Amino acid sequence: MTRIYIAGHRGMVGGAILRQLAQRGGTDLITRTHAELDLTDQAAVRGFMASEKPDVVILAAARVGGIHANNTYPADFIYENLMIECNVIHQAFATGVRRLLQLGSSCIYPRAADQPMAEDALLTGTLEPTNEPYAIAKIAGIKLCESYNRQHGTDYRSVMPTNLYGPGDNFHPENSHVMPALIRRFHEAAQSGQDEVVIWGSGAPRREFLHVDDMAAASLFVLDLPQADYAANTEPMLSHINVGTGTDIAILDLARMIARVTGFKGRIATDPSKPDGTMRKLMDVSRLARMGWQSQIDLERGLEETYRWYLANADSARG
Repeated sequence: MTRIYIAGHRGMVGGAILRQLAQRGGTDLITRTHAELDLTDQAAVRGFMASEKPDVVILAAARVGGIHANNTYPADFIYENLMIECNVIHQAFATGVRRLLQLGSSCIYPRAADQPMAEDALLTGTLEPTNEPYAIAKIAGIKLCESYNRQHGTDYRSVMPTNLYGPGDNFHPENSHVMPALIRRFHEAAQSGQDEVVIWGSGAPRREFLHVDDMAAASLFVLDLPQADYAANTEPMLSHINVGTGTDIAILDLARMIARVTGFKGRIATDPSKPDGTMRKLMDVSRLARMGWQSQIDLERGLEETYRWYLANADSARG
């Protein structure tokens, strides 16, 4: 039986991957909480890998957050993510793990990259300043996988998701991403009878959103591809794969959609004094489509499901 270690199984993506693998059956799933295993601790990770000897590693663990969190804790974001990637990837190799899947982020691409952003846009321009430390750490993760493949013949793959949302998301008012932050604010405004909600920035930036269950399905699809099929759809030095829907929406239009889902009837205002971030971030997902995978969950349906989950888990989700 294949032993699969899922790093970050309590996170949104790791949890979705764990659920889908559990439903499949036929595998021995290995997990550890942060309290049980600190992935920034090299000695701890070395001991864990040597003891458990997984056949496959899925690296879904990361320090993540929105614009506010990235601006406030840049040292934490670059240090913790670099340490997690270096420890997990190297110790996986040292223990003989031949197959590994690492999850990254669309923020790896330059701020002014042509839209939609193709895999070969990596390292062709300046990154978005508001999340540069995090982006550099995720780029390093891609290069770690590429470098171990080149030097040691391993089969380490990287998938780069667009903005994710869904059950298990972080709805903290300051440290969350735009989707859960807006869901919480519009929900609370609707419940308290407020007549206005103000959103950060101009509302003009466009973003692409992928439901976490779609991301989990895409991750396992890429992981399961035979090595020859995977290699046929990648190029030397470009072994990461974009994952998204191929469509985007303006933040103001997203806010209107969330207002409908949460039942908010008031006015939506914008605050241009707050940063917009990159004006557009749309992924070119043609490579993954050629491999045979496309997203299945449309945005409004996904929002409704996410809001239902939030209502059922509001106390823990607000964390």
